Amino acid sequence: MPAAPAPSFFPPAKALLERSFPLDDLAATDAFGARFAQAIAQVRRLPGFSGLQVQLLGDLGAGKTTLVRATLAGFGHKGRVRSPTYTLVEPYTLALNNGELELYHFDLYRFADPAEWADAGFREYFDAGAVCLVEWPQKAGALLGTPDLVFALEPIDDDRRRLDARAYSESGKACLERC
Repeated sequence: MPAAPAPSFFPPAKALLERSFPLDDLAATDAFGARFAQAIAQVRRLPGFSGLQVQLLGDLGAGKTTLVRATLAGFGHKGRVRSPTYTLVEPYTLALNNGELELYHFDLYRFADPAEWADAGFREYFDAGAVCLVEWPQKAGALLGTPDLVFALEPIDDDRRRLDARAYSESGKACLERC
């Protein structure tokens, strides 16, 4: 009897835009994070922007938290960036030229059941026009809904990574076009 297919955790909908980025070293990751932060800052001024959900995929050590750090640095954040493995979410309020931006960094690795996401009361973060960067989104099953962007990080060797990005919304597509 064949094994059951793995459950899908992001929409089976066709991506609006797909791009791959070589991240050959930490400097390349930092540069991508800076471009991504700039893209978010531009896209949030567009009509219809209501927040951004970015799902970060990759095995342990793939560079998900490193990419979040690079993005926050791209916004000018100078403080410490902790992995929210135990706290589940780390909030950041970023001062931009056109007002403050709320960014939430989630790590759902410790979830054993998708219901834990609903029980944690995180839905309000996603409905507030904020940027939500979610590591291990598959742990929430389909409860996260349709992401704007999915970033899949694949290690090539100790230093190099490949980032495969897919946009599923107009805001996600606009960000990806600017990266």
